[in-house]
Amino acid sequence: MPETIHLPMGPQHPFLKEPVKFDFDIQGEEIVGARMNIGYNHRGLEKLCEDRNYYQCMYILERICGICSHSHTTAFCQATEKLLGLEVPKRGLYLRTLVCELERLHSHLLWLGVAAHEVGFDTLFMLVWRDRELVMDPLEEISGNRVNYAFNTIGGVRRDLSEEQRKKILAILQPLIDRLEYYANIGSNEPSFEARIRGVGKLSKEHAIEMCTVGPFARASGVDRDSRRDAPHAAYPDLEFKVITNEECDVFGRVLVRVLEMVESCKMIKQILDALPEGEFVAPKVMRRVPAGTAISYYEAPRGEDIHYVRSNGSEKPERVKVRAPTLANLEAACESVVGSLVADIPIAIASIDPCYSCTDRTTIALTDRRRGRRVTTWGELRQYGIDWYRRNRGAHF
Repeated sequence: MPETIHLPMGPQHPFLKEPVKFDFDIQGEEIVGARMNIGYNHRGLEKLCEDRNYYQCMYILERICGICSHSHTTAFCQATEKLLGLEVPKRGLYLRTLVCELERLHSHLLWLGVAAHEVGFDTLFMLVWRDRELVMDPLEEISGNRVNYAFNTIGGVRRDLSEEQRKKILAILQPLIDRLEYYANIGSNEPSFEARIRGVGKLSKEHAIEMCTVGPFARASGVDRDSRRDAPHAAYPDLEFKVITNEECDVFGRVLVRVLEMVESCKMIKQILDALPEGEFVAPKVMRRVPAGTAISYYEAPRGEDIHYVRSNGSEKPERVKVRAPTLANLEAACESVVGSLVADIPIAIASIDPCYSCTDRTTIALTDRRRGRRVTTWGELRQYGIDWYRRNRGAHF
């Protein structure tokens, strides 16, 4: 049997833009074990929400992720609207869902280009990112921003859609569907690309269910689960769409799932624009003080199910905001799926879950004093704890 070699990668490395450390056990070129060490992105966004009102929290939560910014504000708004007992106008729900699906197109196109780049298929990378501009332009025109759209507000959306904008979005749908069909054909028939992704990052349906995977990562392993259908929100109950699944259980399946999901998104966008209700797009009166209580909101972000928990104490500021980003649900399974692949397949196998570590990382420190009981550390104590820990365990001198 070949000798097992320990191969560390990260936290800074070429195939991911965010810091994360992997430890791989390899025999020859085959990966026989994998572990992941996260926790390098400490932004404290959940804690920041406790000192801001609900409208200011949206500004913070939108910056959890640039690609899924609308996802997080949608989930947060839905939870807050539950606590308020607020009914969002129909037009507001439709416009919110419109940006949801445009964001899904943007995210999946970005991922497909990155996936092509990871395996050296830079021609496909450039073609996909060219077509991504078809989606980014209407997002910018609707919201004013290409990233962090600031489109949501509690009770609806902040801007209406003009007839001219509606026609412009409708005009891009068929050209985009034609391009997506072309990409699906490339993914299925281009020999060199298929050879690099077929059989890589295998995750069986049983393991995908056991490890509670979400999103395209789960659906590419045959798990028929989608919050848009299973936990209806926004305008999705009014739309007809197909949940895309695949039985390949590898990176090849994840490519096909995302491409075909984009085709479904285009169809949903057309339904939204064809049946866009008249009337108000935001609730006329929204209380700044949110009644005491708790609420959980589910939202199908491009990467998978996004969960927001909001607890109110009856004031203008939330007592607790907790975010379970979809990447967190997929991390353990990502390490499992790498086992059995080759060292050269590590970048695409890890990238196949479309990870976002800034979305995922949290830091919580609780200090226990036997005489006074449990208490939460202060910022100064947390900083000193970090200095002492790195001095003690890493030999760092500050």
